[in-house]
Amino acid sequence: MNYTTLPQWSFGDTPQMADALLKLVLDGKKTATCTALDWHLAEPLPPVGSLQVITDGQNMPACIIQNTAQFIIRFNEVDEALAQKEGEGDLSLAYWRAEHQRFFERFGIFDDTMWLIFEEFTVIEIL
Repeated sequence: MNYTTLPQWSFGDTPQMADALLKLVLDGKKTATCTALDWHLAEPLPPVGSLQVITDGQNMPACIIQNTAQFIIRFNEVDEALAQKEGEGDLSLAYWRAEHQRFFERFGIFDDTMWLIFEEFTVIEIL
């Protein structure tokens, strides 16, 4: 598949986090992600079914994912099942909340009622 025209991005906000979260994806443990809705107000959300390239911490293409579901939810409404789909830590809701709160606090935007875009995906191809 020619992936050069697809949107490309990495997880997290550091090369180390990008690599760690990518490994979870490639190992089949991470099948979802979320981001702050406020970060996407000026641009349309990618439609369900869209393809995207996930890059590693050095911005090298690593895999192609397909968005399989997408919805908007408040931070404090994320449940255990959704937290587990993110595949991080001990898979608990408590871990998910603590880590995501720290992440959003680094950007000065955390609020436990903030809106998130929650996206589920499938790996289509490893590059």
